[in-house]
Amino acid sequence: MFIPFDTLPDTARLWVYPASRPLSDADVTLIEQQLEPALQGWTAHGQPLMASARVVANRFILIAVDGGFALPSGCSIDASVGMLRSLSEQLTAQSGAVDFFDRSAMVQTESGGVTAVALPAIKAAVSSGQLRPDTVVFNTLVQTVSDFRTGWQIPAEASWLKRYFRSVGA
Repeated sequence: MFIPFDTLPDTARLWVYPASRPLSDADVTLIEQQLEPALQGWTAHGQPLMASARVVANRFILIAVDGGFALPSGCSIDASVGMLRSLSEQLTAQSGAVDFFDRSAMVQTESGGVTAVALPAIKAAVSSGQLRPDTVVFNTLVQTVSDFRTGWQIPAEASWLKRYFRSVGA
């Protein structure tokens, strides 16, 4: 069952899929048109899942499941990954290559936008000062809706990036 994202409980399990490029408004519309019916029929072992999705900052797809209703299984999680792969193929064909499984550091720009720093470039970005301990990053490792609501944007030094600041300062 698809439900509005804002009605999910804080305990709902959440997955974040960062887009490797900014999504246009047309991309977002396509994503929403595809995900709502897909999640409407999403099940785990024949049990409907109470789920929702949202696109944030034209850069992140959030998919969440209310585990108090029914728990997702490995197969249902695999199905959601398949949904994202299908969306990636559709968007690539329509408006240019996009990957929802890119694990670059997602950083807030000075103007409030989002930019990606590829994993191989993180050390250089720290050394050059482009990425500082106080740089706001998007915490794509949040696991619940509560985590998203309270810890979506955090300083880089409070994220998985903290190890890069230790190695530069040493």
